[in-house]
Amino acid sequence: MNDRQHGEHGHVPVMAERMFGLLAPALTGGSDDASGAVLVDGTLGAGGHAEYFLDRLDGLTVHAIDRDTSAIDIARERLDRFGDRVVFHHARYDEIGDVAAAAGLTAVEGVLLDLGVSSMQLDRADRGFAYAVDAPLDMRMNSDDELTAADVLNTYDHGALARVLSEYGEERFAGKIASAVLRERAVEPFATSGRLVELLYATIPAATRRTGGHPAKRTFQALRIEVNRELESLRAVIPASLDLLAVGGRLAVMSYQSLEDRIVKRDFAQAVRNTTPAGLPVDLPGTAARFALVTRGAEQADDGEREANPRSAPVRIRAIERVAEDIGGRR
Repeated sequence: MNDRQHGEHGHVPVMAERMFGLLAPALTGGSDDASGAVLVDGTLGAGGHAEYFLDRLDGLTVHAIDRDTSAIDIARERLDRFGDRVVFHHARYDEIGDVAAAAGLTAVEGVLLDLGVSSMQLDRADRGFAYAVDAPLDMRMNSDDELTAADVLNTYDHGALARVLSEYGEERFAGKIASAVLRERAVEPFATSGRLVELLYATIPAATRRTGGHPAKRTFQALRIEVNRELESLRAVIPASLDLLAVGGRLAVMSYQSLEDRIVKRDFAQAVRNTTPAGLPVDLPGTAARFALVTRGAEQADDGEREANPRSAPVRIRAIERVAEDIGGRR
């Protein structure tokens, strides 16, 4: 959910034109203005993507999901002019199946997932996502959740903390950092990001700091993923989203780091597999692929987009389309 600052409501979505290009063919299959079509925006954020689609497709209905109540409040104001064409849901995106069922949706034409932390959250110092500003170590996307980044730093044992830093941050000095954290928290528990950043500068070797980007980047990413259970949610939302698509419907996913993109790539590859044994002249019943890739590999922002919006630099986009009904004719 990485948006750039702009305009009255503060944010314009990354690569909105390309996302529209990927999803519009599915949304307009029944009519040019998408009358009767439903797009589920599973990562509403400040509402930039939803606004882009609603402005261009007068018949479209968007069901907008976000776990952050403050994001919903901001987006509700931004999208107020669209009236009942927008339906808001306070939920995690991996609850998409439950949200759809509660809304009476059995199949939809499009699902959009813009992963990670939004710039709206990064720009709110009190949320603790950004390492450039000293702030409380919170990092919760949903303030009703219990676990904070401070809790992780102050309560996880060495092995658990090192695992989080290594697995979710791909931090090569995970064990060394975990040792330093345990040593420092014995003196005083961690409460703000500034003290953690100082520890990371002191712990990560100078040669690595000079060539590996900001020394806090990987640790902050790891803590955020752990606090919000992001990869667990992603592993659940892809199959749930695919299951919700109507024939001809599309799912488009924007990832901002390799851990996310690997999960999306793997699940898409599994979805497009034909399981008929090699050498048979026709597909066996139930073995033909029900999905087809819309993108070949992961698309990236071009130079113009990156220049206009540096936060688009790491984005990886993949899209997939349902091409056949489930076994038994469902959808």
